[in-house]
Amino acid sequence: MSESSTPDTPDMPDWEKRFRAPRVSLPDWADDAPDRSLFVSNATGTYELYAWDRATGAQRQVTDRPNGTTDGVLTPDGAWIWWFDDKDGDEFGIWRRQPFTGGVDEPAVPGLDPSYPAGLALARDGRTAVVGRSTDEEGSTVHLARTGEDPVEIYRHRESANVGDLSYDGSLIALEHTEHGDAMHAALRVLRPDGSTVAELDDTKGGSEELGLEVLGFAPVEGDTRLLIGHQRRGRWEPLVWDVAAGTETDLVLDLPGDVGAEWYPDGSALLVEHGFEARSELFRLDLATHRLTRIPTPPGTVSGATARPDGSVEYLWSSAAEPPAVRSTTGGVVLAPPGLTCPPSVAVEDVWVEGPGGRIHALVQKPAGATGPLPTVFDLHGGPTWHDSDSFAAGPAAWVDHGYAVIRVNYRGSTGYGRAWTDALKHRVGLIELEDVAAVREWAVSSGLADPERLVLTGASWGGYLTLLGLGTQPEAWAVGIAVVPVADYVTAYHDEMEALKAMDRTLLGGTPEEVPERFEASSPLTYVDQVKAPVYLSAGVNDPRCPIRQVDNYVKRLQTRGAPHEVYRYDAGHGSLVVDERIKQVRLELEFARRHLPA
Repeated sequence: MSESSTPDTPDMPDWEKRFRAPRVSLPDWADDAPDRSLFVSNATGTYELYAWDRATGAQRQVTDRPNGTTDGVLTPDGAWIWWFDDKDGDEFGIWRRQPFTGGVDEPAVPGLDPSYPAGLALARDGRTAVVGRSTDEEGSTVHLARTGEDPVEIYRHRESANVGDLSYDGSLIALEHTEHGDAMHAALRVLRPDGSTVAELDDTKGGSEELGLEVLGFAPVEGDTRLLIGHQRRGRWEPLVWDVAAGTETDLVLDLPGDVGAEWYPDGSALLVEHGFEARSELFRLDLATHRLTRIPTPPGTVSGATARPDGSVEYLWSSAAEPPAVRSTTGGVVLAPPGLTCPPSVAVEDVWVEGPGGRIHALVQKPAGATGPLPTVFDLHGGPTWHDSDSFAAGPAAWVDHGYAVIRVNYRGSTGYGRAWTDALKHRVGLIELEDVAAVREWAVSSGLADPERLVLTGASWGGYLTLLGLGTQPEAWAVGIAVVPVADYVTAYHDEMEALKAMDRTLLGGTPEEVPERFEASSPLTYVDQVKAPVYLSAGVNDPRCPIRQVDNYVKRLQTRGAPHEVYRYDAGHGSLVVDERIKQVRLELEFARRHLPA
């Protein structure tokens, strides 16, 4: 791997070192060539794909693009690396491939036009792929592609669909689809390569509850038709084994209180179980013959990904709010450590539970070591919305702490990890529900003496940026400064300009299109309340963003300009965030400076 372009200099502040320090993702490995791995790193200052030959120790950079590359897959035989080629972060492009050992990139599926990606499954025969696509004009399509042949369409629907997995012998294709119109709760369909249906599973039918399913993967064993899936039948995510050929379901009832995900061990005899509960996670091994659940020791914090290797060991990406991420192995030690700058630690996170209008709200609090309140405080709202903040390392919040701020992250209603009812609660009153929870935690922060009510910053990216703008307008007295990163600012225009999969999600959340439920879009749009905003507003947006498009941000900014309201706008040449380290540092520096200028001393 290339050395970091920035030396470890003593005059560089810790917050900048955290962004510049080389990072690596959890390495993916080829099923039939486990010594061949693929990972993502920012070692050159831009996040790119890297190939790693474990047998020789050799590593090489696979992609090199101005705006970075993170989407890549190894073929099961380890011969090829597929990577997604879009234009400057717009997420619209084609799959290319490159030999693992290096060489010229070529279109992986000649004959397929550019699209948004919607899943990819590669067969063990080395020549077959199942490619999921979506476009605004066609909706969702799935194509079977074989080397030397024209791709064949085997599925099409207006609603969103995603390729989940391909069976060991390539005879079964698992799809997640939302043909029923609920983009939050997918159903499953298993197809043959000719597009005919083998089996279906749909938990959205036959009851008043809205339940979802997800594909976790086919058993990695020849002739095995078992498909591991996730379900919500008991109010949380849990695994289940569905034998597609036999039509049987094996429920896996585990005595664990939170969400449970899983993947196969390479021989198909056991599952690697990831258990997430109250913003932390842990690993287990589940023996399918005995149903014995054995805990795999990991430090307290968050496991962001894990994989079982052919020798039975487990590799996992771990971090905590205080400790930087590392790829570790149950055999002991760090699996993959990039050279260069050392990432400084931060401070540990504290758990706070606050009674809210919809139940107990979990918030994570960080503050400078030894500091006592009342402190200038940043409410950093996560994106998603179906996501959650966890006890994991994050350079952004750590930068605020370094500058003397307390940081509070709220797992508001809509967040994952607290049960299906908590996640689904935001529907129809979108944005307003989440902000009720933020307001309850704000009240606790001020009344407890932690937060200075005159120095409160509301910030977030993506959905968090949307909530920031909506909060500044609906709670104008509560916030001293607002910093919105890649936000939804004008919900109606955002709907018309965004990628098709997000339109489907918005129809699910709000109950229809802007023409069908205009009152809901109006109630949930930051633009509706822009004239009530009192706090200075900082906005940053990528000009190629397909998720929170630039036109709707400009609409909001024009309204601020008309009022003469204090604001700053930063536009950059990328999509939904940047993969370039220097650009990320620049943006954080601008945010810190904006808060410094506009908060009371």
